[in-house]
Amino acid sequence: MQSGRLYERVSSDIATRIEGGEYPVGSRLPAERQLAQSYDVSRPTVREAIIALEVDGLVEVRKGSGVYVTASSRVDGADTADVGPFELLEARRQIEGEVAALAATRITDEQLEQLRSLVADMRKAGTDVVRSEIADRQFHELIASASLNSAMVAIIELLWDIRARSPQARLMSAKAQGAGVIPSIAEHEDIVTALASRNAEAARAAMRKHLSRVLEALLEATEVREIELARQRVADERTRYTQT
Repeated sequence: MQSGRLYERVSSDIATRIEGGEYPVGSRLPAERQLAQSYDVSRPTVREAIIALEVDGLVEVRKGSGVYVTASSRVDGADTADVGPFELLEARRQIEGEVAALAATRITDEQLEQLRSLVADMRKAGTDVVRSEIADRQFHELIASASLNSAMVAIIELLWDIRARSPQARLMSAKAQGAGVIPSIAEHEDIVTALASRNAEAARAAMRKHLSRVLEALLEATEVREIELARQRVADERTRYTQT
């Protein structure tokens, strides 16, 4: 594991072990915690690796049970140029934080009203994920436009385009949507408030806080609770009933 993306190194090593028979079809992969310790990486990196293996058709995530091997060889391998959803969020947090900081010093009253209108669209969308995400993208791209920096505009558009075309990011979004994750109205309102104050530091902090919460929400939505925990709950229930 000397080069390449962190999650890609982890997924490639696990795939090699699957193809070599160390993890046969039907077996359950080690717990996420164990994998993170074994490869000396973070939870998000392990989660990205598992998603890559799902895209490759090698594993299946069974909520409440674990990650199971479903094939001994890749079905239609993921795009080698794919970007992991968490590394994409990491990039967005750094870049969009600075974009918001610059925009705070240049944004117009008209653009602030447009942002408020987009937040209202998100609120009206409710559980309509497609409508909400369209407004969400427009919101972030409008902030980039307010920076008056064409390079920043191009970068933000590129990041959102990567999110739209990445098989891994699409799978992650589907899992999140299935868990009821939608853009946070309050967090977007906080960003607008910070921009309206024309305070660059406040705008940077609000944007970074928002994208950090997005990452946390995705982690929660894709949590794979290990079977040991389920067994422990059953054992606790049995103990409680036998004591009554």
